Amino acid sequence: MLFTAIPFVCLLFSGQVAASPLSKAPVSKRTDSLSLNSWGGFSSLDGFDDFNGVDNFRGHNDVETVIIQETQVVCSSLPVRVIQQQLAILREVAKQILTTQICEVEVQTIVLQQFSSGFDDFSGDLLRHSGNQVGFDPNVAGLLNSLVNDNGSLNRNDFGFLGSQIGGSKVVPNSNWNDESSPDSVQAALDAARKAAGNGNGQ
Repeated sequence: MLFTAIPFVCLLFSGQVAASPLSKAPVSKRTDSLSLNSWGGFSSLDGFDDFNGVDNFRGHNDVETVIIQETQVVCSSLPVRVIQQQLAILREVAKQILTTQICEVEVQTIVLQQFSSGFDDFSGDLLRHSGNQVGFDPNVAGLLNSLVNDNGSLNRNDFGFLGSQIGGSKVVPNSNWNDESSPDSVQAALDAARKAAGNGNGQ
């Protein structure tokens, strides 16, 4: 079967990111007002709120800085199967991290909800509902190779950043977004995906 439309994947061309600030835009403010530090008496949750902040469980109050790169970031068409494989690898690694480096199921649940809520917010970015530009932080994404040691084990060291710093250097690749037609076409794509997943409720 031939695909009439192939999703875009962002490829960062070789070279160190060299950038200058373009604009800063804080995302929409919401209030969580619930500390999860040591929640339920679990010592493994000590300092949980330090990562994003007590009122920033989802990371939605972070200030983002969009940068202009001297090394070009473009979108390149790849078969959707390759994209699905790449994301499946990341998903399984996330499962590995949650199940091998956290022993308490309650803590696993809290950390997973924080992780998945970031994708919920990113979905709002893709739909252009959030007001945020669609992109990624290359400084954090660039740590992927450091996540796994040479022997295949997970790196257990502190990577030296907080969740509140993510987006401090944000790259916005090109896309086919059109202000006139894309809101309807993207919503139609979302509705089709939800229907395929067994959830036909529109947003």
